[in-house]
Amino acid sequence: MRFLKSSIHTDLTKLDLQSPTLRIYHRQATRAIVLNGDNILMLYTARYHDYTLPGGGIDAGEDQIQGLSRELAEETGAMNVRNIKPFGLYEEFRPWHKAEYDIVHMESFCYTCSIDEQLGKTQLEDYEQKNGMRPVWINIFDAIAHNEHTMQFSDKKGMSIERETFLLKRIVAELLSVSII
Repeated sequence: MRFLKSSIHTDLTKLDLQSPTLRIYHRQATRAIVLNGDNILMLYTARYHDYTLPGGGIDAGEDQIQGLSRELAEETGAMNVRNIKPFGLYEEFRPWHKAEYDIVHMESFCYTCSIDEQLGKTQLEDYEQKNGMRPVWINIFDAIAHNEHTMQFSDKKGMSIERETFLLKRIVAELLSVSII
C-alpha cells in the first residue's frame, strides 16, 4: 500500500523515535472511504465535535480486509462491503496513556469500498456511544469545513482530527471525480 503521510504529535518532537529504550505500542487500524457522489459516509462524534472515517483497530486473527468490514458494519451498519481497494497508509506517533508504553505508533490502512445504500443497525462500543458517535452521510466539503473550524476554534478536538481532515482533502483531490459506488 502506498504511503500517504507520517505525523508526529507535538509532545513527541524531541524524542528519538529510533531509541532502543523507547517503549512503543504498535497499533494497526483500517479506515473505510465510502463515497456517493460528493457525499461520504462518516462518523460524527459529539464529544470531539468532528467527523471521522469509519474504522478502527484490527483484531487478533483478522487481516486488514476482515477488520475493515467488521468495523464498517459495527460503526455504521454497512452491509455487503465490496469493491475494496487500497487507498493509502497514514502513520502517526502519539503519546500513549498506559504506563507500560511511552508512545503509540499507529498505522491507518485506508481503503475505498462500496456498500449497500441502506444502512443496518450499528453495534457501537460503550465508549463510542458515550462519546455520541453516529454514522452520517455528509457532503465531503462540509465535513472538511466543519473539521477545519473545530481544529481552529474548539478545545474539544481529539488527536485524530488532523489525520481525518488530511485524508478528506486527499480523497477530494484524488477520488471525487471518480464514481466509487
